[in-house]
Amino acid sequence: MPKELGVHEILELHELLVFKNTCLTKSTTLGGLAKDEALKNILSGDVNASRVEIQALQEFLT
Repeated sequence: MPKELGVHEILELHELLVFKNTCLTKSTTLGGLAKDEALKNILSGDVNASRVEIQALQEFLT
């Protein structure tokens, strides 16, 4: 993978990062409101996956 990213690539990564942060916020909030255990487990898994994905995206931008 090239070390230098183009401006359009950086902007697309930033857009993905904003989207994943929104998903993380939504899953975290809804997980606290959910009463069904299966749904809570799904949302908890999504929270964990989103955190890993956000860290990976941030590595590309730093």
